[in-house]
Amino acid sequence: MTEVEKLIPHRPPFLFVDEIVSHDGEVLVAKRTWRADEDFYKGHYPGAPITPGVLLCEAVFQTGALLMAKLLGGGGQGGVPLLTKVTDVRFRLPVYPGATTIIEVRRKESLGEFHFMVGSIKCGDRRVLNLDFSVAWKKPAGQVTSA
Repeated sequence: MTEVEKLIPHRPPFLFVDEIVSHDGEVLVAKRTWRADEDFYKGHYPGAPITPGVLLCEAVFQTGALLMAKLLGGGGQGGVPLLTKVTDVRFRLPVYPGATTIIEVRRKESLGEFHFMVGSIKCGDRRVLNLDFSVAWKKPAGQVTSA
């Protein structure tokens, strides 16, 4: 099991962070290589594949979950990271199959159980996207867990 898998509940095929590059206080940096054989490229778009923007956002959200797990002491004491708000999403460049991206998330502030963050993705030295979002780590009512 990887460090990423130890910290957050996401698993393939819905895990979009390969590794943690660094963690320093309120900032976590991760990496993801978008492999050409991933199923979603077959339909987005045939003959001219690009990484869906929603999956780029999800990579940022998962990086935020990793930061929260680190700050809360290894997985948030049960439960899951719940996305509570997304604002100011800006897509600047497409990401193509085979690209390696660097994902950075910084916690701006916390109010009660809500953690407000800013995230970005770069491919090389070029910014791909940036966004603001918030997360709460909790066990949702009615959540069923399986082994």
